[in-house]
Amino acid sequence: MDRLPRWADVALVPLVSLILAFAIAALVILAIGQDPWEAITVMVQGSVMNAYGWGYTLYYATSFMFTGLAVCVAFHASMFNIGGEGQALLGGLGVALACLFVPWPHWSLALIGATASAAAFGAVWAAIPAWLQAKRGSHIVITTIMFNYIAASLLQYLLVNTLKPVGQADPASANFPPATHLPALNDIPLLNLVFTKAVPANVTLFIALAMAVLVWVLLWHTRLGYQIRAFGKSEAGARYAGINPTFVIMVVMLISGGLAGMMAINNVMGEAERLLGNSASGAGFIGIAVALMGRNHPLGVVLAALLFGFLFQGGAELGLWTKIPIEMRIVVQGLVILFTGALDVMVRMLLVRIFALFRPRTMEAA
Repeated sequence: MDRLPRWADVALVPLVSLILAFAIAALVILAIGQDPWEAITVMVQGSVMNAYGWGYTLYYATSFMFTGLAVCVAFHASMFNIGGEGQALLGGLGVALACLFVPWPHWSLALIGATASAAAFGAVWAAIPAWLQAKRGSHIVITTIMFNYIAASLLQYLLVNTLKPVGQADPASANFPPATHLPALNDIPLLNLVFTKAVPANVTLFIALAMAVLVWVLLWHTRLGYQIRAFGKSEAGARYAGINPTFVIMVVMLISGGLAGMMAINNVMGEAERLLGNSASGAGFIGIAVALMGRNHPLGVVLAALLFGFLFQGGAELGLWTKIPIEMRIVVQGLVILFTGALDVMVRMLLVRIFALFRPRTMEAA
């Protein structure tokens, strides 16, 4: 038996990887003289055991859903888009321009306009590395990661020299008009019965979930999705079948960049309500881990985003209520990435051997 059952490959392998990651994290916490049980208790209580904690967990998860889906789409074409951070930063610029310079009469219209603008800016920023790979042979990993730094520098320049109001010290745009402010979950009827306190999670959460459904439909129920997956399996085979590689590369990166750019409607428009220089806050890179752990499937991405949202909020709680440094969440994230990415084959081989041990017994019992 050299292969796992489908259910084990999809669910059991990530679960075992996650357990191993948390076990190693517990040992690290013990090594610094702290109590692992206290750590997990504080994290759980502060992130999922009350509505206020859920409000922050869902807020972080929303951003990770967008960037995870961006990586997921590109991965199915065998393209590793590491530029989600820069695409999200440029998406924030698109949100700011749409909110500051268009007189929207209502937040719903502002949301539509800002979403389109964020997706367009993110897509354009991703289109440049895509064209370089399609036409010049430049590796997408190298160009997208370089474009992260270019995006950060460009955004800082615009904030300091163009978008910053006169007399303001910090490099940030002006506050967005009240008509563009998005309702948080505590402002939505029925949900306000659960979220009784103000939380940062907002209506963008529903857009992220809708994007997950659309990505699933695109990849597995459309002709374009078939072309993307065929190209990802074998570029030579796709060429032989008449699929245009340049078309696939450009379309995939436009979609991927657009999804990453849309992350900005959550934190720039929905939470900060102005554009800041560090608006992406590392979510573009975390999206890579989210996609890996979610097995590059939209449902898996949503679940993995919730996990990383838990880690972010739980890590903040650790910094507030224990002596464990808040950076511990980065350690846990790194361990999750290590086991679900680099050591994924090791975990799978271990489970294959375990399943092989139990297989003869099952056959004898039959």
